[in-house]
Amino acid sequence: MFSFLICLALLIGGYFVYGGIVEKTFGPDDRETPAVKINDGVDYMVLPQWKLFMIQLLNIAGLGPIFGALSGALWGPVVFLWITFGTIFAGAVHDYFSGMMSERNEGASISEISGIYLGGAMKNVMRVFSVVLLVMVGTVFAVGPAGLIQLLCTKGGSTGIFASKLFWLVLILVYYFIATFLSIDKIIGKIYPVFGICLIIMALGVALGIFTKGYEIPEIWNNFANLHPQGTPIWSFMFITVACGAISGFHSTQSPLMARCMKSEKQGHFVFYGAMVSEGIIALIWAAAGCALYTITDGKMVGLAEALAAGQSAAIYDVCLKTMGNVGVALAMIGVVICPITSGDTAFRSARLTLADWLKIDQDSYANRLKLCIPVLGVGAFLGIGNALGFIDYTVIWRYFSWTNQTLAMIVLWAASMYLFKEKKNFWITAVPATFMSAVSCTYF
Repeated sequence: MFSFLICLALLIGGYFVYGGIVEKTFGPDDRETPAVKINDGVDYMVLPQWKLFMIQLLNIAGLGPIFGALSGALWGPVVFLWITFGTIFAGAVHDYFSGMMSERNEGASISEISGIYLGGAMKNVMRVFSVVLLVMVGTVFAVGPAGLIQLLCTKGGSTGIFASKLFWLVLILVYYFIATFLSIDKIIGKIYPVFGICLIIMALGVALGIFTKGYEIPEIWNNFANLHPQGTPIWSFMFITVACGAISGFHSTQSPLMARCMKSEKQGHFVFYGAMVSEGIIALIWAAAGCALYTITDGKMVGLAEALAAGQSAAIYDVCLKTMGNVGVALAMIGVVICPITSGDTAFRSARLTLADWLKIDQDSYANRLKLCIPVLGVGAFLGIGNALGFIDYTVIWRYFSWTNQTLAMIVLWAASMYLFKEKKNFWITAVPATFMSAVSCTYF
C-alpha cells in the first residue's frame, strides 16, 4: 500500500516541480495564439481552460490507462515505477512539447511539426505513421466499448440485437462519423465535461473500493521481480504494454486539437502536462487494482492472468464488481465505456485533420470534410466489423497499435529535442526520454 501512496505523491509532486521546469524550458509568452488569429469556427476557436483540460484528458485517456495498466500489472507492482517515472519524465514532457510546438506553428498536426524540425523525409514517414495509428486507435476504441456494452447487456438478460457486438459497434461508428464531421464545439465541447466527471468518479470509486474492502496492494520492495506468469521479460514488453499510462505517441496527435483552442500559451502546463499526470494517476489506480485483487501464486500473477484470459471486457467488469459491488459497477462501467469512445472520436477527427494538412484541403466546408471523413471512417469500419465477425483478432490490432504508438512517441521526442537545440535551450530534457524510447521500440520490434 505504501508503494502505491508514494507513487501517487510523486505523480502529484511531479506536476508542480518537474512540470514547472519543463514549462520554464519552453518559455511560453503572450503572443497571439492560433485560436485567436485563425478562428475558423470549426477547429480553431477559443475554449475555457477547464474545458481544454477535460477534453484533453478524455482525448488521451482511452483504454490504454485501464486495460494497458491491468495488463502491465502482470509483471507485478514494479509496473508502478514505470507508470510514475514514465509519466513525469517522458509522457507528460512528450504531451507538453507536442502541444506547444503545434501552438507555435499555427496549430499544425504533429506530422507537419516533425517535418519542420526533422526534415521532409520524416514528415512523410510521420504522415503515414500518424494516419495509420489514428485509424487503429479509432478501431480499438470502437471495438473495446462495443464489447463492454454487449457484456453488460448480456449480463442484464438482454437478447437479440442488444446482445450483438456488431450492433453496438455500428452505433459507435455512426457517432464517430458525426463527431468527426461537426465543429469541435458542437458535441465534444458540450458533452466532454460531463463525461470527464464520470471518468474521475469511476477512478476514485475503484481506488476507494481497494482500500475500504480490505484488499492489500503488494509493496514494490517485497516483490521487486518479474511476476509475469509466462516469464515475459520486463524489457521491452512492459514499456510497450503500458502505453497510454506512461507515454503515448497517440497523445501527440491529440494535443494539436487543443493547441488550436487555447487563448494563452501559459495554459499549456495545466492542459497538456496536467492531463497526462491525471492519466498516469488513473493508470496507477488500475495497476494497483490488478495487483491487489488477484492472488499471487508461487511468485506469479496467476489470478490476474486468468481474469485477463476471460477477455478485456470481462476483466474490467470483474474489477469494478469487486471494488464497488452492484451499486457502483454501473457508474464504473459507464466510465470505462466513455473513456475509449471519447478517444476514438477525436482519433478519427485527428486523422481527418492530419490528412487535411497533408493534402492542403481546407476544412471550413461540409464537402471538404466529407471527402476525408468517409474514407477514414470506412477503413475503421472495415477493421472493426472484421473483428466483430471474427475475421480479425483484437489482440493483433492492439499489438501493432502499441508498437506504432510508442514509436510515434519516440519520433516526437526527437522532434522536440531538435526544436530545443535550435532554440539553444536544454534539449536533454527531451533527448534522454527519446533515447530510452528508441531503445524500447527497436528491441520490441
